[in-house]
Amino acid sequence: MRRSPLIASLFALGAFAILVGLGTWQLERLAWKRDLLATIAARASAPAAPLPPAADWPALDRARDEYRHVALRGTYDHAKEALVYGVAGEDLGALKGSAGYFVFTPLIRTDGPPVLVNRGFVPLERRDAATRAEGQVAGERQVSGLLRFPEETSFFVPANDPARDAFYRRDPAEIAAARGLQGAPGFYVELDRGAAPGGLPVSAGAKADLPNRHLEYALTWYGLAATLAGVAAAVAWTRRRAARPPRA
Repeated sequence: MRRSPLIASLFALGAFAILVGLGTWQLERLAWKRDLLATIAARASAPAAPLPPAADWPALDRARDEYRHVALRGTYDHAKEALVYGVAGEDLGALKGSAGYFVFTPLIRTDGPPVLVNRGFVPLERRDAATRAEGQVAGERQVSGLLRFPEETSFFVPANDPARDAFYRRDPAEIAAARGLQGAPGFYVELDRGAAPGGLPVSAGAKADLPNRHLEYALTWYGLAATLAGVAAAVAWTRRRAARPPRA
């Protein structure tokens, strides 16, 4: 029976060490995430550089190249635009929180394969391009924006259904295949902040959408460790007090 307090103490000590270790790991992740966000901000704020040639596209890497500020030239093929369902973020001002679509339009280039461009957001009631005809700009244009890779899968975002022309996830490869865009890359370009003629689509520009809650997680783990230590101390004090011989 005397082994029970010892086993409980060893278990509590092991759990305490694990909790402290998890908190320390989250602080290390916090430093890593801050460095990453600073790197992304530097890429995004740099002057737009020419989009790498198609021969270099297979070597592009999410960790190294996402959020690069790039420039390219071509003509929008509005007949092949695709609408990706989404909700307007707070950067879109009065449209914040509105359900609608992000307009992905292929830019047809003379110096390489077409590239999908996320031109920005339109509300649900402006889905039909005829309701925003002024924004369907014609002619060759110089475009700049941030290079983006496919949106990562999520339990909360439905899978795309190209057969029904229903897109919920920003996956340029699926959109390009559905629109018959030969040679289009597995990335897209998020148009720089601004609005098309007539006000739609409107782009807030890309921003680093990487969550950074590592400090919160670290405090949670450290808090649990402190709680465990407090409970263990209280139990030990109670047992010690109960083991004292009664006063005469």
